[in-house]
Amino acid sequence: MVNELAQELNDALSGSIAGSLLSDLGKRLYFPKGIIAQSGEAKKLGKTANGTIGMTVIDGSPVALPSVQDIVPALSSRELVAYAPTAGNPDLRALWKEGMIKKNPLLKDKATSLPVLVPGLTAGISYLADLFLDENHSLIASDPSWDNYVLIASARRNASFVQFQMFKDGKFNIEGLKQKMQEEAAGGSVRVLLNFPQNPSGYSPTSAEAKEIVSFVKSLADKGVKVMVWCDDAYFGLDYEDDIEKQSLFAYLADLSENVLAAKIDGPTKEDFAWGFRCGFITFASKGMTENQYDALVKKLMAAIRSSVSCSSTVPQSLLLRAFKNPEFDKQKAAFRTVLEGRYRKVRAFVDSHKSSAIQALPFNSGYFMAFDTKKVNAEQLRQTLLKERGIGTISIDSHTLRVAFSSLEEDQIDSVYTAIYEEADRLSK
Repeated sequence: MVNELAQELNDALSGSIAGSLLSDLGKRLYFPKGIIAQSGEAKKLGKTANGTIGMTVIDGSPVALPSVQDIVPALSSRELVAYAPTAGNPDLRALWKEGMIKKNPLLKDKATSLPVLVPGLTAGISYLADLFLDENHSLIASDPSWDNYVLIASARRNASFVQFQMFKDGKFNIEGLKQKMQEEAAGGSVRVLLNFPQNPSGYSPTSAEAKEIVSFVKSLADKGVKVMVWCDDAYFGLDYEDDIEKQSLFAYLADLSENVLAAKIDGPTKEDFAWGFRCGFITFASKGMTENQYDALVKKLMAAIRSSVSCSSTVPQSLLLRAFKNPEFDKQKAAFRTVLEGRYRKVRAFVDSHKSSAIQALPFNSGYFMAFDTKKVNAEQLRQTLLKERGIGTISIDSHTLRVAFSSLEEDQIDSVYTAIYEEADRLSK
């Protein structure tokens, strides 16, 4: 049974690609005209008194314990302890969209939804899965990929998790991606997740590769296939080579076709060095979608948020809003980016000058990570050996992929860490 409010949203999305791609849960989701909506009305119209929100208010402001308020004296009690709107602080949402367009000039004059704030990029992926995945709809992603993808898609949503081999012959395997998308297209729709810079490999496509991906999506759409692309842009902007595509695929897909729905999942947690803030954004775009349809889709997303965490934490939003307005923000961010690039350059130089019959570095050019194809050793065995014998922590993604986060290695540690990785891999392979 579909709730009357859910049906209203379904009707608003009827005829749009978003409406055609909704999962069973996506069709049932609705934003209730309950406490949040009624409180919003009272905030606008309640001039005499407001008895809607469960907060303790004195002199018109929510109270904050002095022991809490004194820790962050620059924030008002409202910025510190009040509930945030379900979709996030509207000023922060608007500012993020402004920054997104600045970083992706192709988005200028293209219609998109206003970014919706979610409690971290993991939550963003999970909410997209709620809206668009079920046991009848698969998700395509790369192999290797972040282990949370399969957990969300398969364990939470009971959807098939279809992978393409990301690299072939030392290069990004676009043909493998095309093949999987073509196979899924036989069912009339495709849902694909593309994460650049990629976790765990640290790879981003070149401008030529990005154009080829977009061209193939367009070719499927032109044949009537409904294509949804999830652009996981967690590490956006951290590109270290000149031939890397500087703009998100989302910018190219935003008005590509009425048969293409793009979702951009990004946020300050990685881009702006604020990992524990757990703030991310979801933005939708499709050619021909109306403002009313974007509003309905955002309400579906808000329903997923409302029914899980209610709203995101207020404090990170308040801090980020102030930080983004600081005239020194971009300069400070650039300084940390320089640190990351310096570490990348040192790792790049090391692996380019060292060969091993046991392991081989996967292509990498961006982000926080790089990874090894552990050809002749078990990745988990290598990880355990490095940890127990050398005191070095790494991550085994699967039996043949070892991830190293050069982001967390000091430059003067890199040579010794990578020397140990090569030595232990060679020793285990004998």
